[in-house]
Amino acid sequence: MAIHKKEEFSTKEQHLAAFAKAISHPARIAILSVLAKRNQCICGEIVEILPLAQSTVSQHLKELKNAGLINGEIDGPRTCYCINWKAFEKFNADFNSLFEKLKEANAKCC
Repeated sequence: MAIHKKEEFSTKEQHLAAFAKAISHPARIAILSVLAKRNQCICGEIVEILPLAQSTVSQHLKELKNAGLINGEIDGPRTCYCINWKAFEKFNADFNSLFEKLKEANAKCC
């Protein structure tokens, strides 16, 4: 049986892995695309666009929000969502840094 040892990895590695996991589902990529196009969206509108049930969309929105990738603002009975661009900029910089380090290491060994 595998033992979960997340704490053995750096905080940066854990954050990058959480980000990657949050965007690892095609429905979440589609939701992010919808939000990017509209800059702000109401959950019901997302459900009308995607071929998913309301409960499924809500679950994906929850995962994206928990990862800090989107913000949700309550507007009466609705919740309006938008992309947290600061979080994306940070993860973009962190991933680019990781890829550059991997590329440098690969250039030396292979």
